[in-house]
Amino acid sequence: MPSGIRATVRFDSRGVCPIADLSADTDSTVDSVSTSVHPSGCSGSVTEFSASADCTAAADVTPVFSHGSTTRYRLAHDDGVGCPCECLGRFGYPVARYVARHGTLTLVFHAVDYERLQAVVAELRDRFPGMEITRLVGSPAEDHPRDGVLVDRSKLTTRQLEVLQTAYEMGYFDRPRRNNATTIAAALDVCPSTFREHLAAAESKLLEDLL
Repeated sequence: MPSGIRATVRFDSRGVCPIADLSADTDSTVDSVSTSVHPSGCSGSVTEFSASADCTAAADVTPVFSHGSTTRYRLAHDDGVGCPCECLGRFGYPVARYVARHGTLTLVFHAVDYERLQAVVAELRDRFPGMEITRLVGSPAEDHPRDGVLVDRSKLTTRQLEVLQTAYEMGYFDRPRRNNATTIAAALDVCPSTFREHLAAAESKLLEDLL
């Protein structure tokens, strides 16, 4: 069975995606985004999406279908690598899930392996510096049907990583502990309360991926 990675990434800045900006302007949730298409003789793209608020006042947005409180809209936009979805498309990665909630854009996509994931993540970070990886899930190997989760160490600051590595190497997580917080803080040349603060922040970020 082939391996693979499901990645969830988040963008909080305005200007990243016109549909995400629309969700911020209308204080709404936008989802169910279809694949963009290229009409014949047109250099741009057309994208359809569903929204929980009225988006008819936005430029280039046309309502195409309504059902209950949700309306389906169509947005015409220029072609190019101007948003994360188009950037992923250049790598051949379709967007598996798209949700823009009050201006925060969350995308889910799949990569065949970690090396190719690194390439697309590097490109996304270069184009959209505010991007954050919120979850990475690896496919379980055929002979090890386990729930594999990849941890994004880039979430940690340099200091947090140093504190975590030192605590691990000095046996802080051993049972029984080989060294206590006071000893490890002294090795790091910080006070025990600062050590615990950095350690708690690092653990919180890693547990967010794991859980």
